[in-house]
Amino acid sequence: MQNGEFEPKLVGFLCRWCSYTGADFAGISRLQYPPNLVPIRVMCSGRVDPTFVVKALAEGADGVLIAGCHPGDCHYQEGNFRAFRRYPLLLKMLEQFGIEPERVRLEWISAAEGEKFARVVSELTETVRALGPLDWKGRTAPREDGVQQGKREVANV
Repeated sequence: MQNGEFEPKLVGFLCRWCSYTGADFAGISRLQYPPNLVPIRVMCSGRVDPTFVVKALAEGADGVLIAGCHPGDCHYQEGNFRAFRRYPLLLKMLEQFGIEPERVRLEWISAAEGEKFARVVSELTETVRALGPLDWKGRTAPREDGVQQGKREVANV
């Protein structure tokens, strides 16, 4: 927090061929967007395992961006479709931890879409800023009654 205002820490898993190059294009074009995102270049959005996202959040990230090639433009034919199929499952898993799904975003950003990259990072930063700090340890730590904070209580039937 700077001056009492929360600054989100974001991690971006960016496809090497499209999204990472789109981020580079945003920089070359000198587009203004928040410096909150730490980019991690991956070969394909389809290679982003859900455990990568969970680990990023557990290690201090307040939000995560997964960005890849547009459907049909993947250099590995079906990688982005794999990411698209995993995404809803990832959100359900995070919900089980008590983590808001708005903290994780999947986007298709091509190498020529520097403006879109800047807009997506700005939107995700504002969304996470509104949600506040993640506090992973506080959400996943057991309560005094032994139940994890993020878990929903299920009535005994």
